[in-house]
Amino acid sequence: MSTPSPHSPNHPPAGIASPSAAPGLAKPRLLIRAGHSEQHYWQDLWRYRELFYFLAWRDVLVRYKQTAIGVAWAVLRPLLTMLVLCFVFRSIANIPSGGVPYPLLVFAGMLPWQFFANALSESSSSLVGNANLISKVYFPRLIVPASSVIVSLVDFLVSFLILLGLMAWYRFAPSVRILALPGLVGLAFFAALGPGLLMTALNVRYRDFRYVIPFVVQFGLYLSPVGFVSSAVPERWRLLYALNPMVGVIDGFRWAICGLTPESWLPLGLALVVSSVLLVAGIICFRRTERTFADII
Repeated sequence: MSTPSPHSPNHPPAGIASPSAAPGLAKPRLLIRAGHSEQHYWQDLWRYRELFYFLAWRDVLVRYKQTAIGVAWAVLRPLLTMLVLCFVFRSIANIPSGGVPYPLLVFAGMLPWQFFANALSESSSSLVGNANLISKVYFPRLIVPASSVIVSLVDFLVSFLILLGLMAWYRFAPSVRILALPGLVGLAFFAALGPGLLMTALNVRYRDFRYVIPFVVQFGLYLSPVGFVSSAVPERWRLLYALNPMVGVIDGFRWAICGLTPESWLPLGLALVVSSVLLVAGIICFRRTERTFADII
């Protein structure tokens, strides 16, 4: 009896399953639809939360693992800046401190400002630093700048220990107002994330912005009440000055830590409004340019 040929009707070609080979078993199908990822973008942010944790932890390790003095950099920078500001604004300009020890006043303003400046710098350069990852695999790109802010939060927590040491040195006990500090940290986070997303999108397309960001951070230090109180600003300029969201954030920090009540709560309200507007604008700009990141990065 002859053996049937492999190409006979009784033997289908290799790689094609016979219809009667597995009756009743449905084959898995992969359906690719245009715009599907756009429809589920915000759900994907939650689904990729483990990637957020991984990127944040990786940035923290890279920041401190291969440094000579490690976490001490988070201590030296605000401490040296505080000494310089105390010398300039207290010894030379003789600006009043409102009854609060001047180093404590300055450091209470340095905490949110350093957090804002570091978060803005880290988030604005995060996509360029992760170019290989972005060009190879899909995930919501918003995760990258958001996770980079975690490094700044670690610096903030380390610097907060210095503040506790200063409060112990000057025997300055905090009041129950300090419980409002987490909310103010969240406001500083959103105040940095909105401009950070704008700068990130622009930095991918125009690399000149990597030179603009350090200038903005340095210039913003003198436009924020870090070395002085907001009441030192002339009254006719205070409304315009309060459009800087860090004015309200710093005033809120000093109220929570030092018990220094600001003359007006308008800057804090404007900080909430301006930060919300910048965050919405940053997300819109980021989402509109996100599709081209992998092509031009």
